[in-house]
Formats: sequence, C-alpha cells, structure tokens
Amino acid sequence: MTSIPAFDDWQKTPAAWKGGVVALGNFDGVHRGHQALIADAGREAKALGAPVVALTFEPHPRGFFVPDTGPFRLTLPPAKLRLLAQYGVQAVLAQRFDAAFAALSADAFIEDVLLKGLGARHVVCGYDFTFGARRGGNVEFLRKAGTARGIGVTVLEPVMREGEIYSSTRIREALRAGMAREAAELLGHPWEIEGVVELGDQRGRTIGFPTANVALGEHLRPRFGVYAVRALVEGTWRNAVANLGRRPTFGKLQENFEVHLFDFAGDLYGRSLRVALVDFIRPEMKFSGLDALKAQIAADGEAAKAILAAP
Repeated sequence: MTSIPAFDDWQKTPAAWKGGVVALGNFDGVHRGHQALIADAGREAKALGAPVVALTFEPHPRGFFVPDTGPFRLTLPPAKLRLLAQYGVQAVLAQRFDAAFAALSADAFIEDVLLKGLGARHVVCGYDFTFGARRGGNVEFLRKAGTARGIGVTVLEPVMREGEIYSSTRIREALRAGMAREAAELLGHPWEIEGVVELGDQRGRTIGFPTANVALGEHLRPRFGVYAVRALVEGTWRNAVANLGRRPTFGKLQENFEVHLFDFAGDLYGRSLRVALVDFIRPEMKFSGLDALKAQIAADGEAAKAILAAP
C-alpha cells in the first residue's frame, strides 16, 4: 500500500513540503480530470525541482455546509491519499474544513494558506475552482493575485470525453444507476468501497453463503442490488459477489454491504476491506422464502464468476 505524508493544518506544514507546486481541489474520486491536473502539477514541479503537494479539504465542504445531504463521497480519506500518491502527488494537506477555515477571505487563503503556509511557488487548479469565504475567489482572482505575489498559476481547462466533462457529479450519477463499468471508465480505475468488516447477524453462514459485512460509512450509495466485485485480501484481489441493500426478504431497514468471497474461509472481522465494483448483476429483490433466496444467491454467484472470468 502506498503511503504519503499527510497533514491537516496549513499552519503546521512540514518544512520539507514548503516551496512546492500545489494541486488544488477536493479530488473526490481522483478521476481522469483530477489525474490530468496532477500530471500538469508534476510537469511544473519537475521544471522547478520542487515537490508536488495536493491541497484538499476534510470534511468535504459540501458535507460541512449541507450536513444533512446524505452519503455522497466517492473516496474517503484513506482511498484519496492512496490514489493521489498513485498518480504522482508526494504529500497532502488535507486541510481541516471548519467554521474558522470557511471564514477565511479569498485574499487570506492566498496570503496565509498558499504563501505563508505552503510557500507555494506554483499552483494548479481546475477552471471552476473557487475559494475563500462565500466563494469570494475564482481562477481570475487567483491569476491576478498570483502575478502580484510571484506565484505561478496554471488553470486546467475542462477535461472531456466525447463532449462530456469528467466530473465527480457524473460519476455519482453513473453509480446511482448501477453503471459500475461506466463509473470505472470515468474514474480511470474501479470504484471501491473500503470499510471495516463488522459482525452481522451471520444469516449467510446458516444458508451456505458466508459474507463479510463491510461498513459503508460516508460512501455514496450506488444502486441497490447485486454486483460482481473483487476484494483485496492479504494483498491479493479475490473474486466475489456482493449484495448492497436492505435485505427486504428479512424485513430489514438498515443498509448493508455484504460480500461473499469465492473459495475463502478466513476470518475478516475487524479488518478493513477494499471492495471494487466490477459490474451490476440485478436489482434488489424480495423473495417468498429461504429456498427461493438460496437459489437466486447461487445463480448470482455463477453470474459473478462469469463476469469476472471475462477478459
């Protein structure tokens, strides 16, 4: 697992990470548009002989300003750090987004955070980047302020596929429609749910299909139903089938993400599990009884195996 330095306060930036090229954004999903931005930052950093530092925000500002918005995150912090490192970022300021930070003016963001905190020599952001209290700063503001203060500024134009902009919003829409393959194409990597395996009611064991009950946390909820997935266990990606939903056959209301790994008998309780969605198999269904449920689970497993065996 790739690990990179991360800190949560611009006032505590380690000296080793000052004077770098700063990639700005929320980076939710670290999708192909984000990857293009990071690549631009990498080219600038190479020319300057400087490190690439990503400045992102935790919690996501949307969750701060609209706390009852419901789960919407594509990547929680561990996954975001891993992906940022994978695409070339060397350190991350995951700035704590609280009331005090939200109140910083656009000028203060540039002067205090970028200059004093990070010592930024160059910044790279997307065309729609806004910052400061009440979104008082935009890319034009940043360009002018950067010129005045000696900070280089690169604004990335929209990164597109067939006329459509790569965006976290579009990826969320794809997942909510159960389009796992489309989401992976937009992301440039499979979409994953990563969470601790919790003790469930162990009903799956009683019907011959033991499952790992993975905590969903703040992850976006994709379309409820059954998916062909792969799960990372002890460094190896293993084929599996997963059910996401409320198990209507048993009258459950709580959302569950249950993963059945093929040909696996180990104990995963309490461990963090990464599960990559590969393809949607069917929507959530209510069955007349256990026999019908068991037959469908067996059929789902065969469908998942066929999907995962395909090139």
